[in-house]
Amino acid sequence: MRLSSFLAVFRPALPLILGLSLGCSLSLLMVSWTQGDTDDSCGDELGNARLFMGRAAAQRDSRDEAADEDVQPRIVPYHKDPNKPHKKVLRTRYIHTELGIRERLLVGVLTSRATLNTLAVAVNRTVAHRFHRTFFFTGLRSPKVPHGMTVVAHGDDRPVWLMYETVRHLHQHYGSDYDWFLLAQDDTYMQADRLSELVGHLSAGQDLYMGRAEEFIGGEEKARYCHGGYGYLLSRSLLARLQPHLDTCRNDILSVRPDEWLGRCIIDYLGLSCVEVHQEMTYQREDSIPFKNAFTVHPISEPNLMYRLHKRFSQIELEWTYLQIQQLQVQINNLSDLTPEGKAGVTWPIGINPPFKPRSRFEVINWEYFTEEHIYSCIDSSPKCEMRGADRADVNAVLEIAVGRLNERYQPQLRFRKRRLLNGYRRFDPTRGMEYMLDLALEVYTQKGHSQVIAKRVNLLRPLSAVEIIPMPYVTEATRVQVILPVTAQDQDYVGNFLDMYVMNTLDTHDNVLLTFLFIYDPFDAQRVSQTDVFAGIKAMIGEVEKRYGDVKIPWISVKTEVPSQVKLMDIISKKHPVDTLFFLAGVWTEVNADFLNRCRMNAISNWQVFFPIHFQEYSPAVMYRDQQPSAASSSFASESLRDGHFDRHVFDEACFYNADYMTARTKMAADILDNEELLESMDVYDIFVRYSGLHVFRAVEPALIQKYVRRACNPRFSEDIYHRCVLSNLEGLGSRSHLAMALFEQEQANST
Repeated sequence: MRLSSFLAVFRPALPLILGLSLGCSLSLLMVSWTQGDTDDSCGDELGNARLFMGRAAAQRDSRDEAADEDVQPRIVPYHKDPNKPHKKVLRTRYIHTELGIRERLLVGVLTSRATLNTLAVAVNRTVAHRFHRTFFFTGLRSPKVPHGMTVVAHGDDRPVWLMYETVRHLHQHYGSDYDWFLLAQDDTYMQADRLSELVGHLSAGQDLYMGRAEEFIGGEEKARYCHGGYGYLLSRSLLARLQPHLDTCRNDILSVRPDEWLGRCIIDYLGLSCVEVHQEMTYQREDSIPFKNAFTVHPISEPNLMYRLHKRFSQIELEWTYLQIQQLQVQINNLSDLTPEGKAGVTWPIGINPPFKPRSRFEVINWEYFTEEHIYSCIDSSPKCEMRGADRADVNAVLEIAVGRLNERYQPQLRFRKRRLLNGYRRFDPTRGMEYMLDLALEVYTQKGHSQVIAKRVNLLRPLSAVEIIPMPYVTEATRVQVILPVTAQDQDYVGNFLDMYVMNTLDTHDNVLLTFLFIYDPFDAQRVSQTDVFAGIKAMIGEVEKRYGDVKIPWISVKTEVPSQVKLMDIISKKHPVDTLFFLAGVWTEVNADFLNRCRMNAISNWQVFFPIHFQEYSPAVMYRDQQPSAASSSFASESLRDGHFDRHVFDEACFYNADYMTARTKMAADILDNEELLESMDVYDIFVRYSGLHVFRAVEPALIQKYVRRACNPRFSEDIYHRCVLSNLEGLGSRSHLAMALFEQEQANST
């Protein structure tokens, strides 16, 4: 049951409740909830009250009650027939489908071939993203459809025919997915937030035709139609009842205006007229109330005017929001006297969550110290680094805001000008946002022209905004993963361990995974492959696995190259697999397991996102344990908990992505390769997706992807950035600072003795 539908049961009875006693009011609510019969006298009073509603009102009320029947809670008993075989229950993909929950509003914009690239684009850029779904309906499609717009062409430019096809299309394709449908023209500016708020207060399940009511030509009848220029709302139930009569209306009703034609069809066959007020909600228009309260504005003659209107309405909404915040802060401050803490319990800023209170020293949030030129909390753990990029822009903005707020508070008596930042502190509080503490050297000017330099401490807070759930495409854990394992002659000692883990975690569990080896020969080994194959031992191990598992085939591809560029290798692999293949680019030190493979399937989304996990790298046993023997838990290669190590953020070798996404990115890169052939050796797959794909590049720590310690061979023929990352990975993988310090201390002690 929807809350809005449940409230609709009570709203017609609210005026009647006011004149009844408390006991009657409770009884009335109980009757409305159970929809049962009652002997209470209050029920009789409610029934008698219907006599004063008039015949038309009574008929409308009975029709509303019939429409509300589908939202009442019903218990459906389950009886299993023992004579029938058991069938597997098919569940829906989304829970809202199974529960019958629908989206509130779908917007249809009527446009034309002439205005599709002008006014329709302006509508799309200003308000379309504020609605859940927006469609643009036109008779004939223009040669070039604007990017980012869902355009439906019906094939006929006649206005009435366009309206007929639009209503039929909405009912046929989306009639069961949305509660309300808003139809408007492309020369109409819509206030998206207010329209969404309007439908949020209307009860679903009722026949409603709502908009700006206009008289028909002649004005002889009382029925009204909704003017198309200002838009109008159609309920889902009305659309369903209207569907059988659309063909008859198209043939029998003659009208030049599509909004008049639709209004006449609804009036003649459903008996409903356009209304401007329903359930105390008014479809307001710009010429009857102050401009700033309008739902829609019509007509808009050119796109620039629509952009200017959007800017003005956005300013009005922002001013109203700030006013509401100030009023709420005043109310909170006034009510604080009634709390046990009194005024002292009011946190700053008012209405924001109080600062996080750590329960132990391990939960203390550290402050970062900074000046205008340097920051003393660096990513690479250096004690001091230059302030640049986003950090510099953040600090400059905070300083500007701080001085501006001081001038707002003390002008015209005092005027402040920043001399320099003495000390700056900041920390991120996950419960409220980014906090700043600034010690400023300020030059203060009085109204008489006197000046003085003072030091003042100010506190600022950049609060967290509303958390948004980003809609993501549907993915499944049943997708097949194609594991690609590049192997060089230097890596073959680790392949046996990789194969053992692969067999145990995928083949024994019958996971939907395939493995392909990529043997990388240098020119010298390639010439001697007929006499001595450096990968003969690995191929023998592959043959043993295939013999043990008869239905398993592990193919391999041989490549000869002096510089094993990751991009060149993927070009070869990509051509040998279908475009819908999900690749996992692995390393010989990778431990493949089911948990990571499932996250690979969920985080790599075709035409949307690629996944570059940050694996957990074990520290060097020689540094960690030195003369001690590692424990059984730490030496077990398949232990579930993370061993002594760190997440290696310098390595980008592991990746999950779809072949189609890689091919698209490589196609965009082709023009740059013509000018610089060495570009392939200076980039890896991560760089390809960042620079040329336009997809989400998801980079996150992956605790299920664990690698044992190994000292990587850094190839100086790669780009300087790739080589530098490899060197840093080897250095930081030796051990933690405490273990390195202990190793140095023990070495100095041994040298001194």
